[in-house]
Amino acid sequence: MGRCGGVGWGSPEWAAGWRCPASGRDAVPGGASLQPHPSEPGDAGGKTTGKSVLCFGFPLSIFFIVINEFCERFSYYGMKAVLTLYFTRFLHWDDNFATAIYHTFVALCYLTPILGAIIADSWLGKFKTILYLSIVYAIGQAVLSVGSISELTGGSANNLALNIALSMIGLILIALGTGGIKPCVSAFGGDQFEDDQERQRGTFFSLFYLSINAGSLLSTLITPTLRASECGIHTKQECYPLAFGVPAILMAVALVVFVTGSKMYKKVKPQGNIMLEVSNCVGFAIKNRFRHRSKQFPKREHWLDWASEKYDKRLIAQTKMVLRVLFLYIPLPMFWAVFDQQGSRWTLQATAMNGDFGFQIQPDQMQIVNPILIVIMVPVVDSVVYPLIKKCKLNFTPLKKMTVGMFLGSMAFVAAALVQVQIDKTYPVFPAAGQAQIKLINVGEIPATVQFQPQLGSVDVAPKKESGYMIFETSKLQSLHITAAVLNKTESLDLLERERYTLAFKWDSTHISSNLIWDNITSKPENGRSLVRFINNLPFTVNVTMGDTDFGELDFLSVTNYSVVPKPDGSYTINASMPEAACTVVSKKFGYGSVYTISLDYCAENKLSATYFEDIAPNTVHMAWQIPQYFLLTCAEVLFSVTGLEFSYSQAPSNMKSVLQAGWLLTVAVGNIIVLIVAGASTIDKQWAEYVLFAALLLLVCIIFAIMASFYTYIDPNEIEAQFSKEEKEEDKKDQDDNEKEGEAYSQM
Repeated sequence: MGRCGGVGWGSPEWAAGWRCPASGRDAVPGGASLQPHPSEPGDAGGKTTGKSVLCFGFPLSIFFIVINEFCERFSYYGMKAVLTLYFTRFLHWDDNFATAIYHTFVALCYLTPILGAIIADSWLGKFKTILYLSIVYAIGQAVLSVGSISELTGGSANNLALNIALSMIGLILIALGTGGIKPCVSAFGGDQFEDDQERQRGTFFSLFYLSINAGSLLSTLITPTLRASECGIHTKQECYPLAFGVPAILMAVALVVFVTGSKMYKKVKPQGNIMLEVSNCVGFAIKNRFRHRSKQFPKREHWLDWASEKYDKRLIAQTKMVLRVLFLYIPLPMFWAVFDQQGSRWTLQATAMNGDFGFQIQPDQMQIVNPILIVIMVPVVDSVVYPLIKKCKLNFTPLKKMTVGMFLGSMAFVAAALVQVQIDKTYPVFPAAGQAQIKLINVGEIPATVQFQPQLGSVDVAPKKESGYMIFETSKLQSLHITAAVLNKTESLDLLERERYTLAFKWDSTHISSNLIWDNITSKPENGRSLVRFINNLPFTVNVTMGDTDFGELDFLSVTNYSVVPKPDGSYTINASMPEAACTVVSKKFGYGSVYTISLDYCAENKLSATYFEDIAPNTVHMAWQIPQYFLLTCAEVLFSVTGLEFSYSQAPSNMKSVLQAGWLLTVAVGNIIVLIVAGASTIDKQWAEYVLFAALLLLVCIIFAIMASFYTYIDPNEIEAQFSKEEKEEDKKDQDDNEKEGEAYSQM
């Protein structure tokens, strides 16, 4: 899930080729300093304020920073884990619109770090940037939590304008806050150390990484459980105010902890932003080239050389190195378009699956598979897989690793498509145009035969059994003829096309009673919901409740409307109140995605007897079948994301690493924009086909990237910079000699 956001470009881990044991997507090495840390060669550092207090050889201030990061990551990932289901279940948005808004939010979260870095480096400094944007962040979490309270609009699902407005305001503030502080916190932690504390700085970044993963793992496990609990004043429903409220509290705690340590922090003054300098250099080169586009001006070796009138050779050469890497970034957004669908499409896929692992796993909890596999796989890949490849004398370069990562990402979506095909097979068949479906339920004690007239066949229905739904053309089916023992009855029909019906009937000694019921259901319940209704098979009127749901009074053979089962994996007390007594029974566990009709048959000694008729089967494809696609995507992440950042580091000049980091974060944002465009504009009806589309697009991009990578020549920026330093020293010496000669000549005169 891309949680390595901690190791600074200036830290010794990166200098030693340390691999972040999580995705590099969230990593913001070097953070907002956008310059090397003061301990790095060649960095004079900025002016600092603050007093450093040591604890066990570490600045005491870093403990506040680590705790702050834990709380902030818990807040972000906890909120994000339940966001898609909040859109579909609470705001009642369709899957495509919910997916588009989710990826719009994620894209904003990866665009705002660039803004945060510029603010920190050019204006406020890291401390004030973190402080002010954390306040914005905490306000956003609070607004989102308040916006998820159903009682704001009286609990009506048809009047959600206020909830939607508050939710969108909250998410915009959160995106600004989390993105804005993302490039600042790790670098601010690195600033707390002195030049001679490299070992302690390395330990800090390890603790920082641990806090990120601990916060994200715990929140992804806890907040879906909070969401699945029930709360509400007027109506009980999934508890989104609690699921968003706990992350909001953690963000407030993060802010308080950060402020508490303010007097201990070493605060480096803003030193300017290299990204702006690079952008200005590129802009000037393009503008200058356009001015001198006529043939009378001689061509230059590289278009960036047109900036030489204003910028020095070293900056131009460094910018060239950066642009060579940024060119390779062009195909990368497609990987993130695939990767970030774990929180949207894959979560929605899980809602149509069975999460019974002996204990119930919520659909949004399946996302935790990725970070668990990351923690396991990174050391395995580093200590086993890569050494084996090296022993086989295979030249597995960083760009080849990234190419294989893209291929595995494509295969992950092929696996997702195969799972979706199996899910689709479990969906019920509904009537098409010109058709209707009818199901027979015999709630009586003797078998019956039902003939479909005119001459459309017959069905035998045993006592307390059902026939299953049968499809007929509405223009042909005119009536049903029921025969039980020596009695018979004809039921005239006038069926609407594309609809489902249930005929409930019962024989007694004098006649056959029946009731044709319009089911009013045209699809399997969305998002794993389960529905239930009751039919009264008792000879008198009863009042029916199940748990906190009141189904009202039921006459003989009458049927209630379908109602949502709050927790399909739980059992409820069914109560039938009669004129002189009340009978109860504990329900079965209905299972996610199911629809049941429950017949109340008889009452003996206050115990109710009920028969369950399955209108739509519960989800049967197990969530464990998602593990292979998560495994493939995690392998892809290890090869692509971590390697990509390492490659960028190795190919960038020491003072340009932040520019590549900005480019890397931009590829994540663009990837999410691709998903929202596809989700918003796609006319693909089948979800498996959309998965195949993304797999094919990523495979195509993988091939393009492999071709681009084959033309790339690896360089050593340190050698190039050393050459420039040598040339500059020679020029300085030459200037000095010239000055001395001029001085001697002047003295002789």
